[in-house]
Amino acid sequence: MVICGDNNMIKGIIFDLDGVILSTDHFHYLAWKKMADEEGIYFDEIINNRLRGVSRMASLEIILERSKKVYSPMEKDEMANRKNGYYRDLLKTMTPNDVSDENREVLKELHRLGYLLAVGSSSKNAPFIIQQVQLSSYFDQVVDGSMISKSKPDPEVFLKAASLLGLSPSSCFVVEDAPAGVLAAKRGGFASIGIGLAAKDTNTDYPIEALSDIVLLVNRV
Repeated sequence: MVICGDNNMIKGIIFDLDGVILSTDHFHYLAWKKMADEEGIYFDEIINNRLRGVSRMASLEIILERSKKVYSPMEKDEMANRKNGYYRDLLKTMTPNDVSDENREVLKELHRLGYLLAVGSSSKNAPFIIQQVQLSSYFDQVVDGSMISKSKPDPEVFLKAASLLGLSPSSCFVVEDAPAGVLAAKRGGFASIGIGLAAKDTNTDYPIEALSDIVLLVNRV
């Protein structure tokens, strides 16, 4: 198993969900795009990339940077809820086939090796997604946006997950695809594994190209 800098053995692995285990990025984009178009606000893929790992309301504030209108808190809540409605409609089309066989095998193997596994997601939809794609049995704990008050890069979601696993931050890996999530891991005292955009982030401790690389990583002494 991997030994971290403080010589604590890794016992748990906390995964961000979207962009790591599966991808609903395009669903997020379509839902935000539909809401933004209805409000006459410019929105594109570049802006969408800034929303990775960010809470729904914080994402909305980024989108509203392009708006000439000043919205009330009630109007912002309505917009965020409208987007979430569009997003959940798209999520209902997901099936277990949206998770690759390779990723399922990675989770099975990590459990076989004795690691505790958790999801640490800022999304309040994480439990719905996990149920939709039949991943519930793979995780010992799931922490979503409804269980935290601060979104990434605050480490609250990962600290909560580690606590529910009964582990310290120094005995957990965090697996992230977003720089905000990697920064949250660092601030919380976790070693980070970065995939996708996060693999190129300077705060990432262990960059990987595919989720299956984690099995090789945790077996390295």
